[in-house]
Amino acid sequence: MGERLVVIGGDAGGMGAASTARRLRADLDIVALEKGDHTSYAACGIPYLIGGEVERVDDLVARTPQEFRNHHRIDVRMRHEAMGIDLDRREVEVRDHEHDRTFRLGFDQLVLGTGSRPMRPELPGIDGPDIFGVQTLDDGSRLLQRVTERPVQRVVVVGGGYIGLEMAEAFVRRGAAVTVVDHSPEVMGTLDPDMGALVSRAMRRHGVEVRCGTGVTGFEPGVVHTDDGDLPADLVVLGMGVVPNSELAGEAGLKLGVRNAIVVDRRQHTSADGVWAAGDCVESYHLVSGHPVHIALGTVTNKQARVAGTNIGGGYATFPGVVGTAVSKICDTEVARTGLTEREATHAGFEFHVAKVDAKTRASYYPGAGDITVKMVAERRSGRLLGAQLVGQEGAAKRIDVVAVALHAGMNVEQMTALDLSYAPPYSPVWDPILVAARQATGLVAKGMA
Repeated sequence: MGERLVVIGGDAGGMGAASTARRLRADLDIVALEKGDHTSYAACGIPYLIGGEVERVDDLVARTPQEFRNHHRIDVRMRHEAMGIDLDRREVEVRDHEHDRTFRLGFDQLVLGTGSRPMRPELPGIDGPDIFGVQTLDDGSRLLQRVTERPVQRVVVVGGGYIGLEMAEAFVRRGAAVTVVDHSPEVMGTLDPDMGALVSRAMRRHGVEVRCGTGVTGFEPGVVHTDDGDLPADLVVLGMGVVPNSELAGEAGLKLGVRNAIVVDRRQHTSADGVWAAGDCVESYHLVSGHPVHIALGTVTNKQARVAGTNIGGGYATFPGVVGTAVSKICDTEVARTGLTEREATHAGFEFHVAKVDAKTRASYYPGAGDITVKMVAERRSGRLLGAQLVGQEGAAKRIDVVAVALHAGMNVEQMTALDLSYAPPYSPVWDPILVAARQATGLVAKGMA
């Protein structure tokens, strides 16, 4: 038998690495273990499945187990859960749920693509049947089945992160009365509170009740208990963020880092020989702060998986790091961020200036011009760009990609003002809002140096 690669996790991290390794090495024996019912799916599409924009669960599946078997010669074993890893014996203990048996599977190389799971604080009643975390496609399927069989009228979303707010929109589309509860001062904790307040305001405009600064204390059938009173709920969605599924790695003796995510080097190699990891279960290097971070995003996962697979296959690839770029849509409001917020810049030890501008997404005279607010953070004296946040209407969010590229290039805000960005009245004012914010930041830097 040839060299065997065992992959734990059948979504983007694991299967992306496996597919890349297969392209480079036809002789590799690849076995993939997935404890659920789906492989390679778009978890980010689950809110749109619940909201009705996506019609079927299968529409979110990029590649089925059979396709991996037929086209990539990957032995995908569904409903097979990895229970333990013995690094000395180079074996994985596997539970075959389909046939109710346990066996040990040897490996030469191993990929951990175990992903993450929704945060579930230890609160009374949190394991109730009508309380849903939404991270895997199996989670989405169960939730869709629940709302299809028994339509809900009152939904409480606990947590105002990306998934929480996108799920709130999904239930608004289904005609439910939705309440979002968040212990933070404003929703969207990845933004500064002043920008999060714009998102809260937009949600209230669409009929969502938003309760910030409110903690949840427990659950009972039909009720969510908070420190600000009880809320009626036919169904509860947990949107408090995710934690890495790193227990297997930790128990095996692999080094864990920030938020207990698996520590990897630039090649996605862990602290153990021949063991690799990619995706939501690992930490990344932040290119602006210089600190390790845990950022659970599909864009990051796919890049890391490609790097891991290339190295397993005998090539050479590195993953340099992240700047934390993310976008979301909540009803008619677009939200985006990249780099460091004020809070993150302070934590990283920077002194900085903040520019904040209100502008239009198109020329003001052109029909459909919407509002956009841009907040930009620049380092004191050097003017180095540290990050930006956007909240606006149609056409706002993807502007963040310009800022992300500028961060990767290490630009300062004065250099940004000279960027030759496109202009036409249907798409932008003659001075794009990004450039207006950069001009304002440049002025603040110059004034601070005077």
